[in-house]
Amino acid sequence: MHPAPTAPLDNLPTWRAESGAAAPRRVVAANDTMSADSAYRLACEGTGLLWQGDFHNARQLLQALARRTERKPKKSKRPEPEMAPAQAFNLHRQALGQRARTLAMVLVPLNGDYAIPLRRAPDLKQACTEAWGPATGEACMVSLRELLGLVGAHEWRKKGVEIPALGDGPNNRIHPHYGVFSPVRGEYVDLVATTPIRDKSLAFDIGVGTGVLSAVLAKRGVQHIVATDQDPRAITCARENLQRLQRIDKVELVQTDLFPEGQAPLIVCNPPWVPARPSSPIEHAVYDEGSRMLRGFLSGLSAHLTQGGEGWLILSDLAEHLGLRSRDELLGWIAQAGLQVLGRHDIKPRHGKATDGADPLHAARAKEVTSLWRLGSAA
Repeated sequence: MHPAPTAPLDNLPTWRAESGAAAPRRVVAANDTMSADSAYRLACEGTGLLWQGDFHNARQLLQALARRTERKPKKSKRPEPEMAPAQAFNLHRQALGQRARTLAMVLVPLNGDYAIPLRRAPDLKQACTEAWGPATGEACMVSLRELLGLVGAHEWRKKGVEIPALGDGPNNRIHPHYGVFSPVRGEYVDLVATTPIRDKSLAFDIGVGTGVLSAVLAKRGVQHIVATDQDPRAITCARENLQRLQRIDKVELVQTDLFPEGQAPLIVCNPPWVPARPSSPIEHAVYDEGSRMLRGFLSGLSAHLTQGGEGWLILSDLAEHLGLRSRDELLGWIAQAGLQVLGRHDIKPRHGKATDGADPLHAARAKEVTSLWRLGSAA
């Protein structure tokens, strides 16, 4: 292997990053002759490696770097002090962030039509167009890891996610778009599919995402649904899914933050469950810094409910087991918003991490319960 290059490149193409992360301050050329150890050292220093060799070799290099990021330091002979759950969560997030920053240093060029000018490069134009929109004609460079994420999102969009609550047959799939949270955790869908609905004339779906909950409500006979989201990608995704499922005639899609105008007898919201800062736009579906969406939903719910109406809050208690939010805090916010708890339906998660003892957050995940809180005006 030749030694890693050290001279930074000039006249670099435009940097593109979905996360909004800044471009590497230093970028060097990299190709098939670079060793994984040299690449890893440079990547850990924050040096971007603009690939100029075979595309498949770039993927292999990325895999080699990923293995190096997963190497665990040698354990000290001294017993490690037991960490509080919140501290363990924060350290876990820091480690994931550092790993992501290191792996993001493998860069590939894209032509102005999204073609990849590398040997044995696949045609990813459709995946890029789905995620970023039509090509602008301007060449750019992008993290290989992000580019492979576009490919994964394209496959999910093409294949779809089976939703048993939508029935049997080919018309029970939701097709998530890039940047829109995929309904792979079915327990929250099951809660909405099984909780009794007293008034089926109208419902609001706050944070529509892929449209899965609106589709379930429509299948259950709700006559009209107003579904909102502040993300235009989610609105587009939900519209396509509801059209495919032939439910779009029941659903009005509105791009706004939280509530539409008016009142409804049923208002459903499945906000992000973990009150932590998202590190990229895609993570906004999982992390809700300061519980902004949760608290916004609770504070505005009573004013948008009709007399005797119900608000359904679907929320995991994972944040409680991580020490990031207490049950008393949640109940306090409910009371402060002039709301009362009418009932609660609980379900245990079925995803793989709930039983994975090697997961750093296993102790919290093993206790997790997802609940549908039935809320009404206290007045």
